[in-house]
Amino acid sequence: MILKGDKGFTLIEMLIVMLVITVLLLIMIPNVLKHNTVINNKGCSALVKTVEAEVQVYELENGEKPSLEELEAGGYLKEGTVCPNGQAIQIDGTGKVTASGSS
Repeated sequence: MILKGDKGFTLIEMLIVMLVITVLLLIMIPNVLKHNTVINNKGCSALVKTVEAEVQVYELENGEKPSLEELEAGGYLKEGTVCPNGQAIQIDGTGKVTASGSS
């Protein structure tokens, strides 16, 4: 039974709304993924600076440059120090901290 005067959306109107939402999602998703990469790279830079600071603290307290294992064993860093973008943190013999590996 069809009543005259009923207000509501027609099937065509609903399809148009779904089309608009789909187009907006297609525009938005690549931008979100791009920004996620930028955020992970900035997080890695921040982690490198944190490890550099902990190297300096260790050196002041112990009088020598630490390895990553010594920082973890001494409680200066958590174990498994890996950047958000997947790069591993490394400390060379001079105490320089770098992030390397796949990103």
